[in-house]
Formats: sequence, structure tokens, C-alpha cells
Amino acid sequence: MDLDQILIDANTSEAAHITQVADELNIPRDRVEATAKLLGEGATVPFIARYRKEATGSLDEVAITAIRDRLAQLAELRDRRNAILKSLIERDLLTPELHEQVLAAKTMAELEDVYLPYRPKRRTRATIAKEKGLEPLADLILAQEIADPEHEALAFVDPEKGVESASDAIAGASDIIAERISEDQETRGAMRKLYQAASTLRSRAVSGKETEGAKYQDYFEWEEPVYKIPSHRILAMFRGEKEGFLSLKLSPPEDEALELLDQRFVTGDGPASEIVSEAAKDGYRRLLGPSMETELRQELKRRADAEAIKVFADNLRQLLLAPPLGHKNVMAIDPGFRTGCKVVCLDRQGRLLYTTTIYPHSSERAAQEAAQDVYSMCRMYDVEVIAVGNGTAGRETQAFLQKLELPNKPPIVMVNESGASVYSASEAAREEFPDYDLTVRGAVSIGRRLMDPLAELVKIDPKAIGVGQYQHDVDQAALKQSLDDVVISCVNAVGVDVNSASKQLLTYVSGVGPTLASRIVEYRNANGPFKSREELKKIKGFGPKTFQQAAGFLRIPGASNPLDASAVHPESYHIVNQMADDLKCSVKDLIESQELRDKIDLEKYVTDTVGMPTLTDIMSELAKPGRDPRDKFEIVQFAEGINTIEDLKPGMVIPGVVTNITAFGAFVDIGVHQDGLVHISEMSDSYVRSPWDVVRLHQRVTVRVLDVDLQRQRISLTMKGLRRL
Repeated sequence: MDLDQILIDANTSEAAHITQVADELNIPRDRVEATAKLLGEGATVPFIARYRKEATGSLDEVAITAIRDRLAQLAELRDRRNAILKSLIERDLLTPELHEQVLAAKTMAELEDVYLPYRPKRRTRATIAKEKGLEPLADLILAQEIADPEHEALAFVDPEKGVESASDAIAGASDIIAERISEDQETRGAMRKLYQAASTLRSRAVSGKETEGAKYQDYFEWEEPVYKIPSHRILAMFRGEKEGFLSLKLSPPEDEALELLDQRFVTGDGPASEIVSEAAKDGYRRLLGPSMETELRQELKRRADAEAIKVFADNLRQLLLAPPLGHKNVMAIDPGFRTGCKVVCLDRQGRLLYTTTIYPHSSERAAQEAAQDVYSMCRMYDVEVIAVGNGTAGRETQAFLQKLELPNKPPIVMVNESGASVYSASEAAREEFPDYDLTVRGAVSIGRRLMDPLAELVKIDPKAIGVGQYQHDVDQAALKQSLDDVVISCVNAVGVDVNSASKQLLTYVSGVGPTLASRIVEYRNANGPFKSREELKKIKGFGPKTFQQAAGFLRIPGASNPLDASAVHPESYHIVNQMADDLKCSVKDLIESQELRDKIDLEKYVTDTVGMPTLTDIMSELAKPGRDPRDKFEIVQFAEGINTIEDLKPGMVIPGVVTNITAFGAFVDIGVHQDGLVHISEMSDSYVRSPWDVVRLHQRVTVRVLDVDLQRQRISLTMKGLRRL
């Protein structure tokens, strides 16, 4: 067979893939095709969702991402199919029937089942038996038409080949039968269904490791049907096994598996059938069962990874889009007991003005000196708000500050400092603050995080922020792709001030990337603030294609053209200019006057390439140019007098803020340095399908303490019967 005629052409397969994806996602084919074309041309997901609504039928980022990912999966399946076909052709094994089977396989598992009998493999018991000439005997026994297998086996006795007796011959033939059964495509498909439907995951403690692995004690004697296991338990048990504390077994009842094989391969009740049945049992225990267990483990891991990654991505999105305080003069404090509290003062643009260390917790005299220092800094730097990290000594530092009579009475806000230490040791922090130590950088990060969470958090590896579950156990490539998608989505949804954004923030702008982000900052430092979007084209590498992808997401407040500060894309400026001309006013007048905008008949501006979706978006931007989609900032105050876990008592009703959401519930910061858990069963008086249906990250909530486990440092909370904020 000619190789070029056999292998699947990428262009031919793409059309089929588009049709398949359209069917699977229930999206019209022309929209999937348009999306695939745009992605193939290098367009980003945010750009397509925002500025190509006419082409895609207004598909959102979720749908566009699903199309992108599914097309990639199908392309991977096509490439594997071609690799298998090439291997079969090179070894002269490809027949028309086998070719059809390879083409018909719809999943990677089915494709590998087809290829399994032909895959190059190490010498096995079956291949050794075949080398001894025992395959014809295996065929005779498997046909189950011979009355006396022992007699037939005598003809295959050959001491020179290592077959000393009829029993040796039958044993070798049984090995061939066992492998043949375990590699049979239909049998593997049926066994796969049985494993998925009837398997139980059994977890046991590894003998002698009970004390060392106490954190896994819930799983020392655990059994659960695989179809019921939630992702967090799968990942917990797999981690326990990986660390050597748990032993896991995954299988359906053996009698059901063996019955399935007997029904497929045992056709009589004579001696030959007994040999086949025993060979099937051996093949199941030695080959097919372990293969299916490995495959199901991988499937459970993929399922658990996907759920955990979704949890992480959902939480990260909420965290990145948390309400910003905005431009304020901030005093930020990284609290500590023995080493003191590192204090920084930042201006409204987040620039570091001053830093010092105070010791409010070491002695009465030191506390008095600290109070005077804080008072002086508040007056000198016109402090409008004080940010305090929520780590060690956080509540104590907050209590110290609340007792002071400070100028302007700035509010004191507890800030989640997860990841601040990671940032302080990062290359980005060293580059920005080469002359300051880690504690100063950490305090700056805390203050800036309050001012604009998104701008600051993009400098930190999302895995260090602490809003996921088992993030180090899941597929790291898939996790990175998902988290990058979220960061890119959030950055572009909010928009970026090109004249104040950090290199890290600019990196995530559609079409930019790290190299261009560095060049933007270098140009800005050398030439001063950008005066227009057009000026971006002066940067090396910022060509027409990049400009098209990025311009709509880069904002220039105060530009001579007011549209440069909005989300209106430069490619649509002519539409707004025409609207203004038709009303005999300026673009600025159009932005400032609702009365003028009300006179616009959008139908008049519809063309072959510009439809109502784009025109509607333009009108929304003119009404609120460059609007921030994030909620308004609110300060959370914890209960007074409750600073440590020892202060808690069952029955207490106290305020808190949601810090993390998982499939099994939500973690709430109640101001005692240890988050409490509101289990999903305690989130509402009515049934809760998902915690995300009830709470969001950074939401203020009221909770009641159910239980406090001091030894394990665990706090159980409930929201039942309490008013939601």
C-alpha cells in the first residue's frame, strides 16, 4: 500500500473534525469553522470573543476554548492513527480489514485496542510458546472441537524446542490463548465497560506506616464504587499511595469478570473448554485485569484532574476579579512577632515611598514607639488605608492599629497574603526592588494586592496563591493551560493601562507575550507615556497582526482621542466617527451625552462585516468607556476578641470571608490564622448541588462554629439558618 494514500491528510481531517466538534458541542458548524479559522490564523480567545462576534455568532470564551481544546484532541488522535498506520505498513502487517478498524476507532483507547496485538513488544510467555511451534495447538484447543487435548498435544512434543511433554505443550498453548483473549478488541471493550460500571476502589494502610501516615487515616479502611468517588478523594488516595502510606486496589468482582470471559470464549463443556476457561482466568489475572486497572486508574486520574483544575480555575477567576481598592495612599504591613512588622508606604500608583520595621508585640515601650511611628507615617504620607497581611501576628497587629487615633482614621483591611513570599523571592520582585530584602517586597505586594488584585497577582505563579485543591498532584501541563487561560481572560476583560502596567501584566494582554511586554516597558521608560494607541506601532515587533489582537485591550487614559481609553477597537473608530459626524458633534460629546447617543439608529451602521453585536458593544463602551467589570470594594471586619483557634467555642456566630471553594465545601477566614470549613452539607438549609451556587471568593459570610479540633487544627462551620451577606 502507498503510504501517502493511506495516511490521513490534515486538511481532510480538519473538515471532519469541525463537523464532529459541532455535533458534540451542539454549535452550528459554520460557527465552529469560523472559530477554527480564526484560531488557525493566530487569534486569541479573548479577541475572538470580544471583536469577532459576527463571525462566531457571539460565542463566548467558554465555547471558543472548548472548540480549541476538542480540535486539539482530535488532531492528537489523528496523529496517533497515522503513526500506527505507518508502523503497520513498514512491518507489512496492514490489511484492508485492519485499516478499516484503525479508521473506525473513535477514541484513543479503542485505537490502542486495535493496535495492541500488532504492537512491537518484548518476548512474552505467548511469544515463547509460538517460537516452540505451539500456535496450531492453541488454535485447536480454542476451537474446542477436539475430544482429547492431551492426545493432540503429543504431536507437539519436541525436547529440542523445550517441549518435554504433552503437559508442556498444553501449558504453552494456554499462554497463547491467554494473551489472545487479553488482546481481543471486543473483549477489551466489554471488560472496560464492566470495570467502569462495577469496580470498587479499595484503600488500605501500608503495614507499619499508620502513625507516619496519620493524615490519611480516613482511608486506612476505605471502599467506594468508582462511579461515586468525588475528585478530591481520588486525588487524596492516589497521593497517599504515591507517598507510600496507602495500598490501593481497583477492580470489579472477579467472578463477574471471569463469567464475561467464559461467555465469550467457552463454547462447550469438554476438556478443551476447561483449558480455555483456565487460560482465560490466567489471562485476566496476569494480563487483562492489570491492564484494565491501569487504564481505569488513568481515567479516574484524568477525571479527578479535570474537576480539580476546574475548581482551581473557577477560584482563580474570582480571585483575580476581586474588587480593587483603587488608587489610594496605602500603608502595608507584613506582620510578625519576633522579627517585627515590616511597614511600607505606597503612593496612589503603588510606588514605594518609605519602609521601616516596627515592634508592637515585643514590649510595652516598643509598642509605644511603634504607635508613634505609625502616626508619623500616616501624617507624612497622607495614608488613606492600611493593609495588614493575614499571616502570623496579623490579627494582633490589626488589634494594635485599631486602638490608635490615627490621622484621617484610615480603615484597616486584612489582606490574604498567600503567595506574597513567592513573589518577594521572584525574579520580578528582584528586578523591581534590587536594593530591598524579601520582607519589604512582601509588604509591597500586600499593599498593591489591596489596590489592584489582578495587577499584582499576575506576578505570582497561580499555584502559589492557595485557591486550589491538590494542585501539585494534577496534570501540570493541563493545569498550566487552564490557569493561563483564566489569567488571560481576566486581564483582557478588565483591560490594561499601557502607561502604568507592569511587564508581567502586559504579558497576558492578547497578542503581546513576554518579549513585547518588555519592549513596551522599555519604550515607555525611554520616551515617556504613550499618547495614543497608534504609537504602539513604533515598537519593534508590534506589527499589524499584533496591533489587531492587542489594541482593544490596551487603554491610554487621557489620550487626545477618548476612544483610546475605551474598549472600542481601533478598527471600529471610523464607525464612531461617522456617528459623531452624522450628529454634528465630536466623539467626546457623544461619550458625555446620553441624549446624543439615544438619537443613534444602529441599523444605519450595519454592514457586511459589522453587525449588531459589535455596534451594541460600541454603544455600551461609549456609555462607560473603559469601565471596570469588577465589583465595588468592601471592607470585612472580623469579630473582636477572637484572634486564635483557642478563642473559638461551638455555637459562636461570627463574620468571615470566603478564601477558597472546593467541590466539598468552602473555606472561610474568621480571623484566627486557620480557615474553617463549611462542608457542602452545611451551606444551606436546602439541597446544594455545588458550593459555587452558594458562595464566591472574597464574599462576606456569617457562620456558626460547629466544632473545633485543636489537635488537628480543624474548624467546622455552618451557614445553615444564617443570613447571607
